Order: sequence, then C-alpha cells, then structure tokens
Amino acid sequence: AITISTNGWADAGHAVNHVYDMLYMMGRNDIAVGVGSEGGILPNGTIMPDVGGYLPIIDQCGDPGNLFSDYTSNPYAEYNLFMDPFAAYQVIHSGIPVTLVPLDATNTIPITKEFFDTFEKNQHTYEAQYCFKSLKIVRDIWFGDQFYTSFFMWDSFMSGIASSIMRKQHNYQGENEFAEMEYINITVVTSNMPYGISDGSNPFFDGSTTPNFNLERNGVHSGHVQTRLRDPFCVVKNGKGKCQDGCTKEVAGPSGVPVRVAVRAKPNQNPKNALDREFFVSFLDVLKQRENSGLFNFSTQFPHYRGELHKPDFRGKHLGKNVVFDMDMSAGDFIALVYLLKLPVEEINLKAIIVSSTGWANAATIDSVYDLLHMMGRDDIPVGLGDVFAMNQSDPVSSVVGDCKYNKVIPQGSGGFLDSDTLYGLSCSLPRSFAGTLSTLNMPMVEALAFHVMCLKKFSSFRYTMESFVKFGAPRDTDHPKLKQPLALEVWESVVKSLDPGSKVTILTNGPLTNIVKIVLAGKNMTNAIQASDILVVGGHINHDNTDKGNVFNVPSNKFAELNMFLDPLAAKTVLSSELNITLIPLGIQRKFSAFPKILKTLQLTKKTPGVIFVKRLLSKLQHLQKTHPTYKHMEIFVGEILGAVILAGDSVLKSTIDVKKI
Repeated sequence: AITISTNGWADAGHAVNHVYDMLYMMGRNDIAVGVGSEGGILPNGTIMPDVGGYLPIIDQCGDPGNLFSDYTSNPYAEYNLFMDPFAAYQVIHSGIPVTLVPLDATNTIPITKEFFDTFEKNQHTYEAQYCFKSLKIVRDIWFGDQFYTSFFMWDSFMSGIASSIMRKQHNYQGENEFAEMEYINITVVTSNMPYGISDGSNPFFDGSTTPNFNLERNGVHSGHVQTRLRDPFCVVKNGKGKCQDGCTKEVAGPSGVPVRVAVRAKPNQNPKNALDREFFVSFLDVLKQRENSGLFNFSTQFPHYRGELHKPDFRGKHLGKNVVFDMDMSAGDFIALVYLLKLPVEEINLKAIIVSSTGWANAATIDSVYDLLHMMGRDDIPVGLGDVFAMNQSDPVSSVVGDCKYNKVIPQGSGGFLDSDTLYGLSCSLPRSFAGTLSTLNMPMVEALAFHVMCLKKFSSFRYTMESFVKFGAPRDTDHPKLKQPLALEVWESVVKSLDPGSKVTILTNGPLTNIVKIVLAGKNMTNAIQASDILVVGGHINHDNTDKGNVFNVPSNKFAELNMFLDPLAAKTVLSSELNITLIPLGIQRKFSAFPKILKTLQLTKKTPGVIFVKRLLSKLQHLQKTHPTYKHMEIFVGEILGAVILAGDSVLKSTIDVKKI
C-alpha cells in the first residue's frame, strides 16, 4: 500500500492522481493508495479513528499557524519533521523500531555531474525517461552553479536503504548496501524553552485546563511553538535563530530513545567506476531493468493521439465583446467556462483566462483548464497563472512563501481542495492537451523521447511546465523555454497589446480579486482598456437587515461575509475603491439561481456535445454529494457562480435589472 502525507510538498488532489498514474504506467493497479480522512481531534486530545492527514497534529488542536522553513528563526530542523514535529516525536518514542535517514546522511550523496551524465545515457525504460526529465528540469532551473553540490538524492536514497534492509531477513542491525548505520539516542524537539509558560503559541496547553493528550504541564511539549516565518520569539539579533521545532537531537538518558540512523553513504566498491557512491550504480541498474518496467508512456498508451492543437479560424467573422475570464478554478467556474465557450464568438470573444489559486483550488489545477480548452477546440486561448497568496499575505523577504490566513477556511479534503483539484474525480476524463505522436511507436525509446521533444517544440505542450527564459528571471534558458507558463499579468498585458485602437475589454471574475488588484495597481497603461467597459464581479453580500447570512461556512464567527470577498478582502477593497466600473453579482442573487433539478432537467433536452456531457456529469455529481453527505452541504455555491457568465452574455430570459449603490 501507499499512503500520502499532504502536510508537506504536495496537495492531496494532485498527489493522489499522480500516484495513480504512475502505478498505472508501471502495471501496478493492485496497490492500494490512501490519502487523508475527515476525522479530527477532540478538545480533550482524543484522536478519532478516522483522523485526517491534511494538517499537522498540533494544527488540528487549535488555530493553525503556518510552518515553513526559515533559517532566521529555526536553522536546526529538517523539513519533513518540521512539518509535524509532534507526530515525529510520537513515532520516535512509540517503541516501534525506527530507522532514520537524516540530512547528515543524504548530504553525503549529492547528485554529481558524472552521475547526471551517466543517467542521461541510460534512459532505456519509460520510468528512467520520466525520472531523468524530472531531474533535468530541476537542474535547469536551479539557481547559481551549485546544483551538483547542493542537490542530493534525498528520498531516493532513503528508498534504496529501506529496500536493501527489507530484502535481508532478521536484519536487526539494519545492514544494507548503501549506507553506514549506527544507533544513536535521540528525541524530537516539539517546543522551545522555557517550558510551562503560556504565551498563546501552543494549542496543546493554551486556553485549556487539561493539556491535550495528557501532556505534562511543565514538560518538553509545553514551551513556545514556532508559529510563523521569522517568529519574533525565535529571532536573535545578530545571531542565528533559537527555535528548534522539528529538530532531531542527540540526548543522553531516558529523554531519548535508541534509533537506528544512517550516518553516511557508502563509497563505490569499484574505485575505477566514475560513480563514486554504491547507490548511484544500483539506482541506474534498477531503472534500466526490463523486469517490472513501465507498460507505456503517453504516446504508446494513446497511439492515435497526434498532439494537434485546435485553433479555430475566425477569418470573416465579426468578433463580439472582448472578455477576459478570471477564475479560481472551482467547480462552478469550469461550468461557467464551458458556457462562455459555447456562446457564438460574434457575441462573446473570450480572449484570455487568468486563474487565481487563492480560492477553491491549488495552482496545479491550471492543467484542467488547459484540458477543458482542448476538449472545446480552443487551444488558442492563453491562460495566465496568478499569485498563490492573497494581497499582502506573501512573505516580504521571500515571496514564494507566506500566510494562508484566509484560504485556510477552504476544506483540505472532501468538498474542498481534494475535490476541486480533481474536479470531483472528473479531471481525468478530460482529453489531455499534450503533444504525443503516433510516429514514436516503432522507434527505440531514446529516439522516441527525442522525437517527442521535437513535437513539443512544434505543437507546444499547453500544460503547466517549469520551462523558462533567462529574461524572465530564470538562472538559464531551459530546453524548451517557449513552453514557459505565462503569469496572469503577462497574459493581461498581451491582451491589451492585441486590442484594436479604441477597443475595450470586459473582465468577468468568479473568484477572489487577487488577479484584478494586480491589474489595477499596474497603472493606467494596464487599466485603460477597461475604463469604458465593466468588471463583472461574482461575489459580495449586500445584507440590508443583517438577517441574511453569508457563505463562509467554516467560520461561525463571521456570519455575513461572502467567500470570494473573504478570501482576499484587501484586494476586494482596493478594486471596489478604484475608478473602474464595477458590476457586482452578490450572493443573494446567486442563491436565486442555485437550482440543481431545473438545470439538470434542461440539460437532458440539450444536444449531447462533449461540453454538455461534462457539465451534466459534474452537476449531477455535486447534486448527489449534497443529498447524501453532510460534508457537501455547500455545493449550491458553485451553481450560483454560473450567473456571472449568463449576465455577461445578456441572456434575455433572466430579465435582470441593475441598480447603482454605494458599498
């Protein structure tokens, strides 16, 4: 079996689909995959049998902070243990024999140039090709010239040690081919001294008469817990940070437990071999073995898929209103997108899509947008990726990390990110906008790979990639920089430049206003194109008598807010305070449109095109889940999101009226 932890480097929806795809490629659909659950931890610290795997244990016991690597505050911890120190402590001290492969060991096996070059020449299986391409793109975007001294075989080295140990019966000393081992008495730091002083950082103790899990009031878990990047408690002026949350510490006496620890990688037994580590040789030998090899790659699985892009010919047509669709990739947004694409281009000319990951889905869900465009024959529409943090929520020192103050109200599992990122299980039913080719079938694998890359140059992949140019800030041009994923502001700029003199563009936004505020703050050159037109905002809640509640369903203390505004309130305030023409489609109006049965009944009478079939399946799934599971009681939110697209199109059936109000 495989279990997926989503507390670290991957989110649940994309991780689980990625694992399923890899198992399918390797012909191992028999292996069970587990991810998350909906249970929690009771106020007294009791862990429910179905406790979820979406958040660290300490975050399930109180208001969560955001734990990220931060040398300024905590230079001691390793990332995996840092993400859930208390869980690590419990496992280490459980009495179950544990083998630890720490950074001290993985630091002795950096990726060397000799290993990289040898790997490049040994791509004889599909899995070898996949692994090498993944490694190469990391090398190409690694900053500076330090890749070969700062990138290590972290997880793969651990897998090699584990498999070598497990292949030997009664191997209590952990003997293996790849690492030297020894027993060390260690513990895991979960809080910082002084112990027993409540400062509001530790939900195991703060605000509770009885500590969770029956912990000792003045014990090692009762100190300050690092709550955020550059936590003031942890930062030492002119010195290194003093917090040690997640640090594995060698200690004497009963406060630690003896753990089998890898201390260093073993050198190659053949000193004449250019590969200086024994594991390097084994890693490449295993990947190139035909036994248990992958069954196919994309091209061989879909031999008739030619990787052609579908770009309609609009010559001779008078194109209608220019529109840019801003979406946070919720289920309702995908239905609205299908609606916009079904409208005649003489009425609505959808020029671009910009996506925000500050709402219902993670950034990687952009691939589903590309796939839907491909299904609808509109590969010509550019898609821009917006910021991953709400306005002023990214870290001022390192913008790639930050706070999730608002979008942490979106459920991590069922009815939230897990379902949005997988489109409620339907993302895999969309055709792939990916350049495969029939011609590779009769080629040797390495030649097929090269030909496949050539096709990427010809057709473009139209999926998210890390390809990039030096001119866009990358350390070097990657192999196929033209495949670079454009940012939302870059796509908006290209739309503005493409407009005929005097032409304007209307923005329809179905999510938080994170992308729109970037446009507003970019200056007149960026906003002139929308001055005489509109921004249609699906969001907000006009509550005249303080009786009609909002829809931030996971925050009982906030009764009246609407989610799109709540998810980035500063962006919303900035946009609504601008001089642009704003048309607000608030929650009260959306709720009048949230009728599953009527919409599904109408779809039954509609011609069965791929778009209609997809929408019907998605709406049917949402309706079924709402009826059968309490976790999905909020599904009508997504039906109301379609209304903005319908109003934009000017559907006469709505008989809509618009009032001017100061808000």
